[in-house]
Formats: sequence, structure tokens, C-alpha cells
Amino acid sequence: MTTGQRQVELRFDAVAIDRKWQERWERDGIYRVEDEDPRPKWFEMTMYPYPSGDLHIGHWYALAPSDAHARFRRMQGYNVLHPIGFDAFGLPAENAAISRGIHPYEWTMSNVDNMRRQLRSIGAVYDWDREVVCCLPEYYRWNQWFFIKLYEQGLAYRAKAPVVWCPSCQTVLANEQVLNGVCERCDTPITRRDLEQWFLRITDYADQLLNFDTLEEWPDKILTMQRNWIGRSEGVEIGFDISENGLDEREIKTFTTRIDTIFGVTFLVLAPEHPLVTLLTSNSRREEVEAYIAQARRTSEIDRLSTDKDKTGVFIGSYARNRLNGEQVPIYIADYVLTTYGTGAVMGVPAHDSRDLAFARKYRLPIRTVIAPIEWDGSEPKDAYLGEGFMTNSGAYDGMTDQEGMKAVANDVERRGWGRRAVTYRLRDWLISRQRYWGTPIPMVYCDACGVSPVAEVDLPVLLPEDAEFRPTGESPLAINADFVNTECPQCGGPGRRETDTMDTFMDSSWYMLRYCSPRYDGGPFAPQAASDWMPVRQYTGGAEHAVMHLLYSRFFIKALRDMDMLNIDEPFLRLFNQGVILGQDHEKMSKSRGNVVNPDDVIDQVGADAVRCFLMFIGPWDQGGPWSDEGINGVVRWLNRVWTVVEQDAALLDQAPSDPVAVRETQRVLHQTIRKCYQELDRFKFNTAIAALMELLNHLNKVWNDRSVDSSIWQECVEKFLLMLAPMAPHVAEEMWERTGHAYSIHQQLFPTWDDELAAEEEITLVVQVNGKVRDRIPVPAGIAEADARELALGSQRVQSHIDGKTLKNVVYVPGRLVNVVVG
Repeated sequence: MTTGQRQVELRFDAVAIDRKWQERWERDGIYRVEDEDPRPKWFEMTMYPYPSGDLHIGHWYALAPSDAHARFRRMQGYNVLHPIGFDAFGLPAENAAISRGIHPYEWTMSNVDNMRRQLRSIGAVYDWDREVVCCLPEYYRWNQWFFIKLYEQGLAYRAKAPVVWCPSCQTVLANEQVLNGVCERCDTPITRRDLEQWFLRITDYADQLLNFDTLEEWPDKILTMQRNWIGRSEGVEIGFDISENGLDEREIKTFTTRIDTIFGVTFLVLAPEHPLVTLLTSNSRREEVEAYIAQARRTSEIDRLSTDKDKTGVFIGSYARNRLNGEQVPIYIADYVLTTYGTGAVMGVPAHDSRDLAFARKYRLPIRTVIAPIEWDGSEPKDAYLGEGFMTNSGAYDGMTDQEGMKAVANDVERRGWGRRAVTYRLRDWLISRQRYWGTPIPMVYCDACGVSPVAEVDLPVLLPEDAEFRPTGESPLAINADFVNTECPQCGGPGRRETDTMDTFMDSSWYMLRYCSPRYDGGPFAPQAASDWMPVRQYTGGAEHAVMHLLYSRFFIKALRDMDMLNIDEPFLRLFNQGVILGQDHEKMSKSRGNVVNPDDVIDQVGADAVRCFLMFIGPWDQGGPWSDEGINGVVRWLNRVWTVVEQDAALLDQAPSDPVAVRETQRVLHQTIRKCYQELDRFKFNTAIAALMELLNHLNKVWNDRSVDSSIWQECVEKFLLMLAPMAPHVAEEMWERTGHAYSIHQQLFPTWDDELAAEEEITLVVQVNGKVRDRIPVPAGIAEADARELALGSQRVQSHIDGKTLKNVVYVPGRLVNVVVG
């Protein structure tokens, strides 16, 4: 418990029951997954954890419900593969090596051992023979193999690029790892560096990644995030003339989706990193421009693009000419323009772009309306006009609609050689280089004679040296390890130097689902037949925070392997479900700094795994999350006590008196309704309402037991099916009670109960009667009542009569099985 609240005691020894069945399940191998099993295959994954040292209740919130769903699929008759592994490479292990004087391998594997023990305490259906640990050579060997294959296909390349740099962590960061201008790991303000880096050409697959047709069920918010991240735009790339500045470069290229607004351009904005900035900056402006550039390089791209951020800029002292109207426009730099998006230059059209309007007003730049709404008085707009209209102040194009103008201006620009139609993407190639030790070594060798070459496949894996020196130098520990760096060139056999960068850890998770299919296979990263049999993953669960990194990267990876004839699928995950976040009792996100973290080990030692599992599934819809509550888990313990009491009753006592036919029929109805409800809710991850249905059934069983109104056969049927429905969520208690009620081992090798719709049908319903939309009566009626009879009863109600007397009856609307609405006037 977390607040000192008194723990409700269980009527049974949950800890002993957990241990008993976990040991037997493992000994008997009932969760071992066989490829040859004749049942239809179902591959269900949850995102594997990072071995940080201890599982916290947040891990349980992700893992326990996903295990319940996988168990439910087993009970539907599937051969279910629901594996687990460890995302074991990464910066925290190396930081631990530096701060604690311990090798990352030792730190990581110690954490894996501890977390493996904790994961077993969940009682999940994991087949531990299929476990994947990404930091082991038998796994990262295939990261290197994949890299070489991608390199051979032209999908891996090396280039110099500006990168986000954390001075404290001494490594490159992804944009997503920068929050408010600081490193998310250590809160150090970021800087930028220009480094030679390795990239994967994910942009080659941009259009394919925008096609979601073969996905069966993904959250709309994830699809939207991926669409926005890829950011496909159709428009025109047009050049602005800078030949009057005396440079070799003759134009600044910009990209616009609104070429119809070209006559409204009153300024240009370059990214601070644009290569023309230095050449175009006048001497009088140079000091201010350089200071602004330095500040921009300390800000993440995400922060620079934030819509909430105040737009700032600096005039660089030069002008460009708009070729369509001959006007000169001033050139600014501003941090909201990035070299990595589009051309690194944008044309400012303040009358028709909200961001440009704010910028123009701040720096007192002209605002010219060139797309006029139908009713326009010629005044300067208060807000940017983004709607449809007619071109004005646009020379020969005046009077054209904006759509007509887009085509006409684009045609003329192309004809005159001033630009071209183009498609651009917000998506950038995947930068995978990291200047750290604890990751997969990139298997490339540099030779003064031969250039860069991949390591021969027979020489894989390129192993991480055990004697690396860990110190925060800004250079990988591999770079100062002579035994690692110095090698032979794979081409000529002469002296060569190994690449000392390691791979982004998202490389590990981009294909780990394939390794689960055949984790001991040594002839390749996966056995082709096993991958063909199991893939794609039928159901994936995990956090929405991976929308535009892991989930996008893995989609790219599978498509690339398909194109290399390694796979015959288009997508890695057919269905995706995102769970919410478990909060502390203070309703704040759990963190050690807040002191509100719950250690599941402490709670399990008191109430067992099933109480924790059921509580986490009952606190609310799984996709919405909810707060941890000592009071709430006490409530679940009380319920499990009632379950235990009901199941332990001696059914023979019910045969000492005749049963009540009405109670028997009602019990059958409640039972079959519960089976149907529980099945449907478990199928859709609605664990809280599935448990609520079981609670209602338990209340009914308590009632009929106290009344002695059903016989032992009905009672035993209810108990048996209750336990089968409980089994996915409370596997240990259900298994124990299954044994105690005389059933053969194991409940987890049984099918989910089926229901009969006729037995589940209501015999009587409540008909709501409205007059002009306001409820005036509720009438119990037979469930299958005909419309004519429903109308007659509704109009005959005394409560209804008092509201329609003296008024004209205009209509009677009947909604079958629900209500009658009487319309009077």
C-alpha cells in the first residue's frame, strides 16, 4: 500500500496461490508456443520494456491487460504468440557506466534478471523460450546484417548534416527528445553541430507510408500524427532573383502550396542555417544576424515550429526580386523556417497566412490582399484571409478564381523557367548515428584506398569491446579504443578504420517482432517460414508516444524488407491499441521526484497478482488511464473475497428444497447475458465493463444462494462459466478455484463459454413514454411488444393523458424496444 491505509485481508493465501501456479505452468510448459499447432495462429504483442531496473505499476498497466487479452484469444481457440523481451540498448545504461563505474552490459543484464523475475510475477502467458534481449550479439548481429542489406540497396548512406547535440549526454538527440530547448533526459540546453552521419532513406517510402489501406484497426489520432509528420504537400517551387547581389548563386528557391498568392509576397524568410545567409548578409547587419543564428541553433526544431512561440526574425540587409511583378522584397532570417523542410526559404504573404501576418505586423512590412472574398471593401484584413476568392492586385490574373489562378500561374512559371510543380514532404531521412558505446556498432570500414565498405557478412557480428573506457568526451568510447578501430579493409586487405558510431536503438525495435517468430534461428534474422506463418502481428498494444518514431520506423522497415524479397507483407501491425497512463494517487503522472511511484512488488506481497491485475483493469477504460488508489484495490480485494466465498459454497445444499422456475429462468438469462457482455467487452479491450458484468453476475448468484431458489446443476454451471470468464483477468485465483471445484487441469486450456441469445433475451423491458420529447411515464412491457400495442399502452397511460388532453395529436413515434414519443400541438 502507498498511503498507510489499512489493507483489507484476503480469505485465501494469494501469494502462495500465485507461486504454486506460476511454478506449475512453467514446469508443464502450458504457455509454450508451437509453430506446428493446428489451431489458427494469432500473433499479439505489447511493446517490450526498457530494463531500467525495476518494473513499476506503469509497466503493469501496459502488460497485465494485454496479457488478459492474449489469454482471451487463447480461449477463443487460437494458437497465440504473446512474447516478451527487453529493449536493452540505450543511453541510460551508458550514463550509469559513467556515474557508477559499472559496465553497461553488467548494469543492463542485472536489470534484465530483476525485471524478468518481476514479469513472471504477473502470471502472463509469455513463452520465455522466445525472449529477445537486444543487447546480446546474437540479436544485434542481425541489426548489422540488415544495415548492410539496406546499404547495398542504396537505402543507407552517409552525409554531413546539422544535428541536435546534448553537451551533457554528449550525443546526438532526435528532435522528439528535446523539450522546451533542453534535453529530456538531463535538462541541459541543447546546441547544434555539423557531423558526418549515417541515414536511412525513409523518405523513399513517404507515399507508401501515407497509405493505410491494409491496416485493419489503428487509432485515428495515430494515423493523423503520421500523416502530419510525413507532411506531403503539392505545390510549386519558384525562384526569387538575387542576381543583383553580385553572387554566383542567381536565385533563392522557395516552395509554396499557394502560388496564386505570389503577387502578395512582401518579404522572404530564410532559415538561419541556409547556406545563402552568410553570402547575403550585409556588413552592417552581420553582428545581429550571427547572434540570432547562434540562438536559433540552441533551439529544437519542434520548439521552433511551435504555433505558440512568438515569431522573431532579423533583416539581413539584402533584397530579392519577385519575377512576376518585378518588385524587390527584403530578406529576413527567422527560426520558424528550417533547412530540413522544403527549400529552407519561404515567401511571406501576410494577407493570406496567419504566421506571415504576425511577422509582418511585428516588423511593419506591407500587407497586400491578392485573394479577395466576394464581399471585400478594400481595407486591410484583421486576420489573414485563407478562404476561396478571386485574384486581385495580381496583374493579368485579376478576376480569376484562386483555383484557376493556381493553374495559370504555375503554367506560366514553368513555361518561363522560373520554377516547377513539385511535391515536398515534412518527413526527413532517419538519422541513425549515435556517438555512444551502448548500441549496435555500425558495420562499416574506412580505407584510404577504397573509401567506405561494409564488413563482410561472415565477419558479423562486429562486437562491442569489453574494455571500453567510459567518459563523457563527445566522442564514442569506441573512437578511443585502438583495438576496435584498427582493422583490415574488407576490399583490399590493407589498414582500415571501423565506424565508431552506433545505431539508434529504434533500429532494434523496427524488426524485433520478426525475431520473436524464430528467436533461436541462426541462418538469418528470422526463419522465412516462421515469419510467413506468424506475420503480420494481428494485435499490437503500447503507448501513443511512439506514433512518429517506432511505429513509423517499423512500417518503413517492413516495406523495405518486402522490396528486398525477404517478406511478403506490407505492414508489421494490423491492429493497434494505445493504453492510457496510470497516475499516482495525487492524480499526477508517477515519478520518483514526486514520490508517488507504486512498486508492484510491495502490493503483490500483500494481496497477490490477481488483485493488482483486476484493479488496473477496473479503474476505467484502458485507453484513458486512471489513478492508483489504495481504496480502489481494497474494493477489488473485497470482491475477490466474495468470489471465493460464492465458489466455495457446497452446491448440494441447494437440492434440499425445490427450485423456483422463475429464478432458474432469470439466472439463465443473467448468465447468458454476462457471457455475451464479457465476450464482447474483452474482445474490444473494455476490461472495466467486463469485470463490472462479472460483479453483477456475482451479486445475482449471492441472491439465489441466499434464497435457495435454484438447484445444484444450475449453480454449478454458473460457477464454472464464471471462472472461465474470470480466468483471463485473474489467472491464478481462477486456476485455484477451478481445481477446488473438481475440474481437470488447466482452466487456461479451456475455451471461453458460449451464450444462447434466446436464453439471454429480456422477457420484459421498460418502455419510456415521452410527450413532445419530455419523459412522462415508464411502463413495463413484454420484450417483443408490437408497435400497435406499444402505442396503445402509451396513449392509455394516465400520466400521458394529463399532458395531451385538449391538444391535437400530431404524431406518435415508436423506437422499438425503447420508447414512444407522442407529439401534440
